[in-house]
Amino acid sequence: MAQAVSQHGHDHDHSHDHGHHDPQEMKLLGFWIFLITDVILFGTLFATYVVLHKNTAGGPGGAEIFEMPGVIAETFILLTSSFTSGLAVLAMNRGNVKQLISWLIVTFVLGAAFIGLEVTEFVKLIGEGHGISASAFLSAFFTLVGTHGLHVSVGLVWMLLLIIQLSRRGITDVTRGKINVISLYWHFLDAVWIFLLSVVYLLGVM
Repeated sequence: MAQAVSQHGHDHDHSHDHGHHDPQEMKLLGFWIFLITDVILFGTLFATYVVLHKNTAGGPGGAEIFEMPGVIAETFILLTSSFTSGLAVLAMNRGNVKQLISWLIVTFVLGAAFIGLEVTEFVKLIGEGHGISASAFLSAFFTLVGTHGLHVSVGLVWMLLLIIQLSRRGITDVTRGKINVISLYWHFLDAVWIFLLSVVYLLGVM
């Protein structure tokens, strides 16, 4: 009897510990720590850009090389993709896996279009002789904007893998956690882009 009570108490403690150290909660905590380090990274890159943006080494500044129609198109595409990622989460909360996958595919396509425009911008600038080594301004520009683009690219690969996982397993506790995390990540990149638009492009053409 005492052994049974002891075993029950042990099981109770074990289940309590398991609930306390929920894997999904730990993953979410880890993701928030990652986001904080990313905020520090982008903060450092923004600060560097602000210090160096006038060091053009006698070459052109932002007003001469930035093409705002393309930047506005990138902004519209990324803002729209943030909205569609939100719709994906709503579909998940309703338990509609088909709609969830559809909205993730739309978000992926929009994100890929954004990267396509950014790569086109970079290739054009380099082709005109405005590469990363041409001046401190361009070094800071390519590093800051390129780092954001790299984050979007990582998000796209992550999203594609999630779409494949959802098509095979459907909505589970694991996939639900992953969707919530990637949605947060995507909104974070959207917020960083708004700062980029303001600090780099809009101030650059003024």
